[in-house]
Amino acid sequence: MTSGGSFYITTPIYYPSDVPHIGHGYTTVAVDTLARWHRQAGDDTWMLTGTDEHGQKMMRAAAANGVSPQEWVDKLVTEEWFPLLETLDVANDDFIRTTQERHEESVKAFIQAIYDRGHIYAGEYEALYCVGCEEFKPESEIVAGTGEFEGLKVCAIHSKPLELLHEKNYFFKLSDFSDRLLALYRDQPDFVQPESARNEVVAFVQQGLKDLSISRSAFDWGIPVPWDESHVIYVWVDALLNYATAIGYGEDEKSFDRRWPGYHVVGKDILRFHAVIWPAMLMAAGLDVPRGVFAHGWLLVGGEKMSKSKATGIAPKMLVDTFGSDAYRFYFLSAIAFGHDGSFSWEDLSARYHAELANGFGNLASRTVAMTAKYFDGVVPEPGQYADVDLAIQKTIADATTNADAAIERFRIDEAISSIWTIVDALNGYITETAPWVIAKDDAQRERLATVLYTCLEGLRALAVLLSPVMPASTEKLWEALGAAEALGELPQQPVRDAGTWGQLPSGTPVAKLAPLFPRIEED
Repeated sequence: MTSGGSFYITTPIYYPSDVPHIGHGYTTVAVDTLARWHRQAGDDTWMLTGTDEHGQKMMRAAAANGVSPQEWVDKLVTEEWFPLLETLDVANDDFIRTTQERHEESVKAFIQAIYDRGHIYAGEYEALYCVGCEEFKPESEIVAGTGEFEGLKVCAIHSKPLELLHEKNYFFKLSDFSDRLLALYRDQPDFVQPESARNEVVAFVQQGLKDLSISRSAFDWGIPVPWDESHVIYVWVDALLNYATAIGYGEDEKSFDRRWPGYHVVGKDILRFHAVIWPAMLMAAGLDVPRGVFAHGWLLVGGEKMSKSKATGIAPKMLVDTFGSDAYRFYFLSAIAFGHDGSFSWEDLSARYHAELANGFGNLASRTVAMTAKYFDGVVPEPGQYADVDLAIQKTIADATTNADAAIERFRIDEAISSIWTIVDALNGYITETAPWVIAKDDAQRERLATVLYTCLEGLRALAVLLSPVMPASTEKLWEALGAAEALGELPQQPVRDAGTWGQLPSGTPVAKLAPLFPRIEED
């Protein structure tokens, strides 16, 4: 993508009755890192996150807590979801709540538009419904209950009994869009990523699509259907529309045209809604389909998908309180191949924290800044003639920048970090090989010493820029210590795609003291 183009990216909107766990945190920091990278590349970037606040599950939770649904969601969002963004250092541009008027009015306009175009009809419906999923379940996700639920049909995801619902509903003619959807997947092979997710979606649509019930009449916590207020819009339809309403659909066409279409990053369990139903709804309204849908894998704890009902959910704050937000972001984005399942363990996080962050990157920064203070009075030296070993570092940095940007284009944040880390490893090896403390003993080698230290400092400058989208807090500290803020301007304004261009840190720049970026953690 060339610099300056529009880059609109979203997290799913989260269901606030679940307290945020590290899975929610994983999705959010991944999207934040992609947005920060594009912002730093000069692209017209917009990152959206938010909460999905309607539906039967929310109504029941509010009733159980003796408050109105609106009071219940207000409490959850304020106490749990806003703080999550702060805990994880997320720089989102907007936060949409589906109970906001801007959303509700635009949802009605969208549904009215597809109704007027003949894509919605009235009908009757009887099917097994899972309140946990807020979804009528396909045969493939209905299993026989065991234990206390023996003899009942239960949801394969929640292991809870399903409810047989019979309602008069409005239906969206989803079945009309099978051919157009299959053509989309064929003509834009990267519309759904990774490939395993794409294959699953194609197979699902090839089996034939059934029309979708898009309203409910058994309860009223939702957005009324504009032509029949005895119905509310099905919570999933309402939720998907947030991606359009948040950027002005129906009320600010200029903003909508500037941002749309965008990219959606979702957990693979909600892939079909985003890769099948959502594009079909957009086609029905005569709008562009999204640029792409990326489904990441699950975070497994002890081999199981995290869930509130199984008490495997771990609050991000627990990890951040011990290791810091940068370590949290780095670990989840580098340790798991983005798009695949990954397992979390406290031991693995701790091991990587110490090996890669404290001993790898942190130690490199501390040593370099300390040697600059010791040998050059804390001022960036003027390099002399570059030797082959120095030029090799310059090439590593240039290649890492190109490769990381290409990986970000493919939504492979893990591969981008891996490319950037070649600089950390190369510089640590370079310091061992050149042994500046030995050169420092020989006055005749003063220029050589200056070249070696300049190479390390300029390498750290590039690392600060490249790692800033992943680890904004520690790179900011490093940037200040290098004197780069004074010499080059604010870190988030540094063009990330130019990070590999050599020689940007001016000689003569004063370097400040640097406290350890990743202090060692004594664990109980």
